[in-house]
Formats: sequence, C-alpha cells, structure tokens
Amino acid sequence: MGFYRNRVLPWIIDASMRNRELRPYRERVISSAEGTVLEIGIGAGANIPFYGPKATTLVAIEPAAPLMEMTREFATRRQLPLELIAASAESIPLPDHQFDTVVTTFTLCSIPDVSRALKEIRRVMKPNGRLLFAEHGLSPDASVRKWQDRLTPTWRCIGGGCHLNRPIRELIQGAGFRIEHLHTGYMKGPRPLTYIYEGRAAVAAST
Repeated sequence: MGFYRNRVLPWIIDASMRNRELRPYRERVISSAEGTVLEIGIGAGANIPFYGPKATTLVAIEPAAPLMEMTREFATRRQLPLELIAASAESIPLPDHQFDTVVTTFTLCSIPDVSRALKEIRRVMKPNGRLLFAEHGLSPDASVRKWQDRLTPTWRCIGGGCHLNRPIRELIQGAGFRIEHLHTGYMKGPRPLTYIYEGRAAVAAST
C-alpha cells in the first residue's frame, strides 16, 4: 500500500487532474484570484498556468511530498514565485486574516476532516476575502446519489481518500461562508463522478 500511495497514486492524481475536461473550470476559477493567494492542495501544480497578474503572491499547501516535488519542478519551469508549505488543510500553519483569495479545486473531496479545513480557510482569509472553488460532489439526482454512496468506500481506497458524495454547498455554508455565486451541473463523463460545484464565497457577516 505504501508503494501505491507514494509511487503510483501521485502520478494517477496528476494525470486525472490534468484532464482536459477540467481545464475550463480551472481557468475560470484561477483567473479570478487576486492579491495574496493561498491554494489548498496544489497537488502537482495543474492550476499554475492559469494565475494572472492580479495574483501578486501565491502560497500553496500540500500534504503529499511526491506531489510537492512535482509542483516545485513545474513552478520553476514556469518561473512562478511560489511559497510551498508541507501541511494539511485541517491545520494551516499561517496567521489569521492573511489572504485576499483562497483557492480550492477538486480538493475538498479528499480532505479527511473537510469541515475543520474549511474553518481553517475562513480563519486565514481577510474579512473581505473570497473563497474560489471548483469541486465535484453530491448530485441532486436520487439515482446518481445512490451510486455515489455505493461507490465512495471503494473509490476512497483507490483515489487517495476521494469522496464522490460530499455536499459541497452545505459544507461551505456550514463553515461560516456566504455563497455569492454558484454554478452546478454535470461535466462530461460518468455522472457519479462528474457533478460539479463552481463558485465564489465570502465570510458570512455573523461569523
């Protein structure tokens, strides 16, 4: 299992995250990032090409050492200044209220304690900051949800902890965010794997 997790899984994750069907979602989300930016679970750096000039500082956290090394090499080739931190999203080793933008793309599915991670994201965001996200998750269709629930236990084992059935909207709102914009729908591919939440959220006024 250690060989699979350390040697095989990083390459599978990298290949799946560079799927051309994901590119439009990444491009829309990342191009809106501005100011000081924190990317959660940068993986092997699939988002790096889409950051624009409005993103003045980029910090990224990633718990998987093999993926961090792949990201570091990719960022060097792109000549992109990047501070890369080995850390989990459940415990972000950074001060409060530091970032104008926090980005999460196809990451919330695999974080073990996703509610805690979202609260940490809220903590490190500036009061007027924005969370930009593109995630796959729970479908509104009962027949698809049934398959998502059936497949998730096996999918988690082979997909690095990825859950197919997380209710992304409810999780974000439950962590103290107010969703400002949200687009949902199926991406091309098997429906249990491809229901997408794409949007923007701010810290809720009462939190």
